[in-house]
Amino acid sequence: MQAGARRPLERGAGGSAIWGAEAQFAVSTMEMGRPLQRLFSTFPDGWPGSGLLLLRVGAAIPLIYFGIAGTAESAEESVSVALRIVAAGGGLLLLLGLWTPIAGIAVAIAELWMVFPPHSTPQYDRWLHIMLVVLAAAVAMLGPGAWSVDARLFGRKRFEIDGRNRHHRPH
Repeated sequence: MQAGARRPLERGAGGSAIWGAEAQFAVSTMEMGRPLQRLFSTFPDGWPGSGLLLLRVGAAIPLIYFGIAGTAESAEESVSVALRIVAAGGGLLLLLGLWTPIAGIAVAIAELWMVFPPHSTPQYDRWLHIMLVVLAAAVAMLGPGAWSVDARLFGRKRFEIDGRNRHHRPH
């Protein structure tokens, strides 16, 4: 094969070139489905699902509390009020586990904006906002888990067609 010529990739394989060096890597293929089903192929339960639920609740409660309390405090600054509303609304969505990746990204951006505001001095509770950025981003990347509205709406479902999936033996 000529230098610089690309060979066709096999199904389930990907390629990348960094500074001229090419690398092949395996990529899992999934059938086309709903976006959340493609983002999170599993919605774990058990200990991993409990950990995801704990992570969602741990991020959501301070987001809702400080979002509502901060909105009342900073009524004169419209940008701050908008960020607090995004934080409180995103916290509620994270608590429910609804639209988890969208809510997590929106909350992470809003909280990051509160850490480094472009036109004012940073707030005194900067570390709280940094922690909420990390928690929201982690939830957005890991997914909601089995105990969420997303799992009920978009999770894998088992369909029984003509009784072929049943576990009984004919007599």
